[in-house]
Amino acid sequence: MSVVPATTIALSARFAGDLPEMAVPWQAEEAPDPQLLVLNEPLARELGLDPEHLRSPEGLGLLTGTVVPEGARPVAQAYSGHQFGGFSPRLGDGRALLLGELTGPDGQLRDLHLKGSGRTPFARGGDGLAAVGPMLREHVISEAMHALGIPTTRSLAVVATGRTIRRETLLPGAVLARVASSHLRVGSFQYAAASGDVALTRRLADHAIARHHPAAADAESPYLAFFDAVVAAQAALVARWMLVGFVHGVMNTDNMTISGETIDYGPCAFLDAHDPATVFSSIDEQGRYAFGNQPVVAEWNLARLAESLLPLLDDEQERAVEIAVASLGRFRVAYADAWSAGMAAKLGLPAGLSADVASGLVDELTGLMVAGHVDHTGCFRALGAAAAGDLEPARGLFLDLAGFDAWLARWLAVAPSAATMDRVNPVYVPRNHLVEEALTAATGGDLGPLTTLLDVLAQPFDERPGLERFAQPAPGDFGATYRTFCGT
Repeated sequence: MSVVPATTIALSARFAGDLPEMAVPWQAEEAPDPQLLVLNEPLARELGLDPEHLRSPEGLGLLTGTVVPEGARPVAQAYSGHQFGGFSPRLGDGRALLLGELTGPDGQLRDLHLKGSGRTPFARGGDGLAAVGPMLREHVISEAMHALGIPTTRSLAVVATGRTIRRETLLPGAVLARVASSHLRVGSFQYAAASGDVALTRRLADHAIARHHPAAADAESPYLAFFDAVVAAQAALVARWMLVGFVHGVMNTDNMTISGETIDYGPCAFLDAHDPATVFSSIDEQGRYAFGNQPVVAEWNLARLAESLLPLLDDEQERAVEIAVASLGRFRVAYADAWSAGMAAKLGLPAGLSADVASGLVDELTGLMVAGHVDHTGCFRALGAAAAGDLEPARGLFLDLAGFDAWLARWLAVAPSAATMDRVNPVYVPRNHLVEEALTAATGGDLGPLTTLLDVLAQPFDERPGLERFAQPAPGDFGATYRTFCGT
């Protein structure tokens, strides 16, 4: 695969050119002493970039936005959003910049985007900066999600800026260089709709169709087909979150992509004990974005997208609402199908098993897990061992042993496939206590634990000797008080 130096990167400005009303030209703040903390070399090569050049002063300039390729037009993107149910008409990139779009050797168009690059007109009183810890969190979690096969934005690099920033205390600053299919969000459409300019909404939809759902352009009703495609993508995505025990933490409409990629790894975390009521975010005081609420919130967010698209669905508002409601109604079916298929694979259930038997096995198991505070990731991996004949690891997880044994007998009677289970049930996920351990060390200047954790998470389905601690849940006194933060 060919690679090119940073100075010869051809970044297009399609978003800025197509939608100037939603793009504010802006420049990143200077980084006094940029130091590379982590570089995603496989992703760099996939993009056609030379990792060694990205390590150079000029490359670090690209990764912090202070060296802009010729022809690039960095912009802060405008968008709205419902944040914890309350509508904010003007959010936008308060501490981020879209450097431009990069076409890789594979022909795929991707955004090159910065986070923590300084104040923009959307900063709303914030300093526009980011600390090392939260930016490394996004790097770790997004790369773990990628390795798990879950659609996600990805981190190309994290660069310490040499600037000290103030949060609860003084912290070292950093910039994250992020790659995504795009940064179009439900909130982008809310912003266009709130402007009252139907032509802008139409241009935004046409841009999104061309970028993400090109088949919709040939449909009889392109904008309905576009909405259908977003509904399907989000149903599949959130089902994948639920299957691996991922808690996003801040599912505002400005954090839901049109592409179906996971975005914004602020107060996110993974379950230890399986519990639908689990909340990790320090700002989610009412549990709006609890683990078990994620499918409901996704549907709610998609309803807000539907509202923004109404003028494109039909000239008559009443008819447009009917069309949108019918399309949105497919979310629950698509989500249920994706969840059921995923759980069938996680339990190694054979094809042709009756839906009633399968759902009964799933529902009873999850009930036992909740009641016994059973580790989500460890349970499914132990069940894989049980399907292969070793029952004790799974039996040791449950408090209601009689209830579990009764379930186990019914499950084993359908002849589950251990091989299928091991392909879809990870051994390693970003355990919250290990992530915090690595981030604390890295903030203090020791990148060793972070490097080790990234290496483990890159192969989540392969059990490896010597890595047992990475498969263990957090100590009992950790999870009860664990909270995550946005990092703003």
